[in-house]
Formats: sequence, structure tokens, C-alpha cells
Amino acid sequence: MKTEKFNYDLPEHLIAQYPPLKRTDSKLLVATESIQHQVFQDIEQHIDKGDLLILNQTSVIPARLYGEKITGGKIELLLERFLSNHQTLTQIRSSRSPKVGVELVFKFQGKRFLATVVGRQDNFFILDWPDNPKDLFEQYGQIPLPPYMNREPEKLDEERYETIYADPNKKESVAAPTAGMHFDQQLLNTLEDKGVEFGYVNLHVGAGTFQPVQTDHIEDHVIHKELVEVNSELIDQVKRVKANKGKIIAVGTTSVRAIETAFQGEPSPFRGETSLFIYPGYKFKVVNHMITNFHLPKSSLLMLVAAFIGYEKMMNIYKTAIEKEYRFLSYGDAMLLKYHEV
Repeated sequence: MKTEKFNYDLPEHLIAQYPPLKRTDSKLLVATESIQHQVFQDIEQHIDKGDLLILNQTSVIPARLYGEKITGGKIELLLERFLSNHQTLTQIRSSRSPKVGVELVFKFQGKRFLATVVGRQDNFFILDWPDNPKDLFEQYGQIPLPPYMNREPEKLDEERYETIYADPNKKESVAAPTAGMHFDQQLLNTLEDKGVEFGYVNLHVGAGTFQPVQTDHIEDHVIHKELVEVNSELIDQVKRVKANKGKIIAVGTTSVRAIETAFQGEPSPFRGETSLFIYPGYKFKVVNHMITNFHLPKSSLLMLVAAFIGYEKMMNIYKTAIEKEYRFLSYGDAMLLKYHEV
């Protein structure tokens, strides 16, 4: 299938630069049967007692640091993941790519921190640090707003570029699982009182999530790998809810990718890297409803949505959303979709 089929014109003014005043004020396009236009607060009308909501508990680390090569030359570093207590996988932007062996210097509040480039992995650099760099990122890093937000991070992003159920002990994502950012505590309490079940995955979102598919055919694309944790409790919840005919509602494409990974063979807990690429033709094993935002043209996330509801329906929904001036991407509006096996 040609990648160009997943291109569309996204008006720049529809790319949300800031979140709405309240999380649940986002618009909601419901496409379970016919298309309905609501606000996110109304989503509880579509979620019933005995349904299972799967949430990604990962937390966003302040992943962007600014420094320089020890030989001079400014650099911008974006963490992809921690490889160990002393090594990180990173993107580095500079006028010239640093070579293996080059030392990088970061200066904050009169303190000096060093890292050494020790290798490459695809488009990423492997850095070695004298001490565990996690505290350095948490104390001095910037919130890694996506590249399509044309502004510097602000104080409000520390709260809003995060879900309210994020686990601070799982602070390893460089992008938020944005579909979950529409929920506030009151809405979650309403769903819990209704008898809705909650299940949790942990998928550490990498910067690769923003990369467009660049091969001519989507089948030739090698998707980015992300770390996933799915525990036995969630596996049991899924089996029980499906047996009772409840809906399995994944909040965000990250939750979809995580739980579908755990059900590729015999359903079992999963901890490790996933390279599951979901595109049209994929048969979903678990998820039958999905809450998601509106995604970039030619992105693997857009292809996942097409696999879920069908290509023609997806393109029609996006055309409608643009006409109705829905807000797109991380701080944008949401959709509720129902699986349609093609």
C-alpha cells in the first residue's frame, strides 16, 4: 500500500499549540456508528458498566538538554531512552554530527556535567555518563514538546503535557500518551462509580512516534521500537471482560500497541521492546474501541487508525474534522472509534 495514500493537507491553524482550559473541554468526534460531534465530557455516555478502559501509565521526563561539544559548537540533546544507569540513547542536533569519542558538556547553576559519545544506533547516539543521568534530566531538562508546537515549554506544560494517572516512578517517556490527557479526576470517578474497570499498561513513548513513514510503500517501513510492560493482572482482566461481552477500550495508540503486543501469540505478560507495526490488513486481537487524537500525515499512528476502522472511513473522518475545525495533534481534540474488521 502506498505511503502517499496517507497524506492529507493539515491546515497549520488547526495544530493545537495550547491545551483547552479544562481537560474535558476538548471536542470529541464519535464514530462508533454514525458520526456525532460532542465534547470529551460526554464520553461517559459511551462507556458502560463492565467495560475495560486500558490506560498507559507512563510519565514524561524532561528530556531536552542544551549544551556544547567540548571542542565548541552548540548542541541540543533529546533523550530517547535510558539504556542503563550510565548510558542513554539520544538524538543530537548540532551543526556537525559529533563523532565517537567526543565529549559533550552541560552547564547548569554553576555545575558542569559531561557525557561521551560511545556509539551510534540507527539515527541515535549512545552516550556514556560518569553518573546516573536521570537526576540531571529531571532537574534541568525541558519538557519535550513535539516539534510541531512552535513555542518554548511553559509552566503550564509541566502539568498539562501529562495524564493525571501517570506513574511518577515510570518517568521515561519523551512524549505524552496524549489521548489520556483529556481525562480529569472527576470523569474517572464518574466512570468508576458506573462500574467501569481500569487496566494499566506502560509503554515508554519514544521520539520515533513523530517520524513520518518515508518509504514509498508502508510495508517496507521499519517502525521504531518502544519498551512495553503488560502485567498478568491486565491479561486476566481482558479475558474476563471479553468473556462477559464488555468493550475493551484502549486509550491511545500506545495502549493499543502495548496490549496487542501481549496477545500476538498465547496471551501472556510482556516486558521488553515492541516493534509491532499495525497497518491496514492487521486483525486486532483485543481492542474493539479506541480513544485517540488526530495524527500527522503519513504517520504510523494514522496507519494504525486506518487498520482499526478502514481506510475510507478514516479519510472521511479526517475530512470532516478539518471542515468542523477540530484541533489536531497532542493538545488537540479526540475521537472515539469502533473496530471494523475489513
